[in-house]
Amino acid sequence: MDGVDQLAPERKNAQFDVDEMKIVWAGSRHAFQVSDRIARLVASDPAFRKDNRAMLTRKELFKNTLRKAAYAWKRIIELRLTEEEASMLRSSVDEPAFTDLHWGMFVPAIKGQGTDEQHQKWLPLAYKMEIIGCYAQTELGHGSNVQGLETTATFDPQTDEFVIHSPTLTSSKWWPGGLGKASTHAVVYARLITDGQDHGVNGFIVQLRSLEDHSPLPGITIGDIGMKFGNGAYNTMDNGVLRFEHVRIPRNQMLMRVSQVTREGKYVQSNVPRQLLYGTMVYVRQTIVADASCALSRAVCIATRYSAVRRQFGSKNGGPETQVIDYKTQQNRLFPLLASAYAFRFVGLKSLTTTATADGIEECRKLCGGHGYLCSSGLPELFAVYVPACTYEGDNIVLLLQVARFLMKTVSQLGSGNMPVGTTTYMGRAEQLMQCHCGVQKAEDWLNPSAILEAFEARAIRMSVACAQNLSKFTNQEEGFAELAADLVEAAVAHCQLIVVSKFIEKLQQDIPGKGVKPILEILCNIYALHLVHKHLGDFVSTGCITAKQASLANEQLRSLYSQVRPNAIALVDAFNYTDHYLGSVLGRYDGNVYPKLYEEAWKDPLNDSVVPDGYHEYIRPLLKQQLRNARL
Repeated sequence: MDGVDQLAPERKNAQFDVDEMKIVWAGSRHAFQVSDRIARLVASDPAFRKDNRAMLTRKELFKNTLRKAAYAWKRIIELRLTEEEASMLRSSVDEPAFTDLHWGMFVPAIKGQGTDEQHQKWLPLAYKMEIIGCYAQTELGHGSNVQGLETTATFDPQTDEFVIHSPTLTSSKWWPGGLGKASTHAVVYARLITDGQDHGVNGFIVQLRSLEDHSPLPGITIGDIGMKFGNGAYNTMDNGVLRFEHVRIPRNQMLMRVSQVTREGKYVQSNVPRQLLYGTMVYVRQTIVADASCALSRAVCIATRYSAVRRQFGSKNGGPETQVIDYKTQQNRLFPLLASAYAFRFVGLKSLTTTATADGIEECRKLCGGHGYLCSSGLPELFAVYVPACTYEGDNIVLLLQVARFLMKTVSQLGSGNMPVGTTTYMGRAEQLMQCHCGVQKAEDWLNPSAILEAFEARAIRMSVACAQNLSKFTNQEEGFAELAADLVEAAVAHCQLIVVSKFIEKLQQDIPGKGVKPILEILCNIYALHLVHKHLGDFVSTGCITAKQASLANEQLRSLYSQVRPNAIALVDAFNYTDHYLGSVLGRYDGNVYPKLYEEAWKDPLNDSVVPDGYHEYIRPLLKQQLRNARL
């Protein structure tokens, strides 16, 4: 069986040009060429091997990550990679490491919030990795609520310094990646205090460890917060704890692009908007969404390939059993996830995409049956690495409530002549959308993008207006917000889903080259939208956007769309262009050679190093020989 492409017959069935779809997925021909070249470079280098991660102890795992990060940097320098190629190489290594935070948060924070002088001083050191930085914001007692942070930075005019201090246990910095063991510096977020006055949260560059022997500097208590969910997974990262005991730093280490403190201790706000402070978080949120389409597509790739390899039941006259992917129940669970992966690729929305991705990865694990539970399937680790994305940079519910506030404000201004813009433009047609009736009369009417769009717009506006009406019954607005929070979150979800659907439809109005590429994307767009109609049927029917009959027509159309995706399923996941190294899954191998490889993997487990297990003489033998009384237990 080895060396035979088990999935070749599936690939022959594709009705579109896979190479062209790879370019659509990558975003451009250039992006495809860079990612393809770098992914192959990493996959072919044994130094980046990762199939033994789940079996290593935490210390071995972390040391191995340090080795890979150092080796990756060495290769980046040797090959003179551009910033784009270097970033691609780090993501192809596919191992959470301190370098993610150095490049992904420390550098952008200084770039976004530092002055030109600060850029000149700190960025060259960071770019050469002569210092290693992290982003110390989250505390033991406060995560999403940045305004509630307790660490203080008090200005001392006598010495022209800030005194950084952790006044309480809950003010300990807790969770920042790279902080526990690797970072030498951090951008620390603390309450800025001058002359007894609190000016809110600001960033400060603080050195944490000696550049000679890496020992913590005086007044600094620092360490790792311990093992996290899953084997391997995010345990390669040294998420840290950090406490300050009156640590002094020069005044010029306050990030001063947004606000400054003068030599005399006067607090001055520049004309740069304060939102810039949150710029780094927004930048990170965009990366998280990119991660969402990437993580979900990996899980979908594994589940789709394995569903085509796996056969179960349905053998006729001694012939082969039925491929699992041919069962409608499997298609009904798998194909909407495939459509979602493509949808999220074209859209950027954190709260909606991360939850759907975490749930989607877990669903893919279930779609792989028992074998999906094995570490060698790649799915448990993928899930464990991805799950924290639902939390970091703002709990999803908090983000959705922020969206809901914005929606309520927009609804309240509808009569004032202020026309909504951007993602809420549709609200300008509120009157028409509150009245309209869906015109679908037969199943194929649901293939009309304007019918889909109208149903999603009507549902979103009606849910927002209903919330606004309920809010108006409260004399105290904040009380109303707290009471109606669950409804507000649902209205925000409806709005976010509308954005994904409309962006997907928009994408399909562009010219997309390649034989059959656009038609198959249209099928995926319709699956994404109609599956949401099915999933949130209560919303659509109770707000009067569609009738029960139209809902059943949507279902009928979905079944037909699944049949159209079926011959293209393997080619659609091939278009992600993931190497076997990057996928890290025996079940998702490109050649579909699953069973021999599963068997081979089993023997690599350290438990199989000896035939008779360690502990046989102490415990199993006394048990079997009825000699437990004399055993040393």
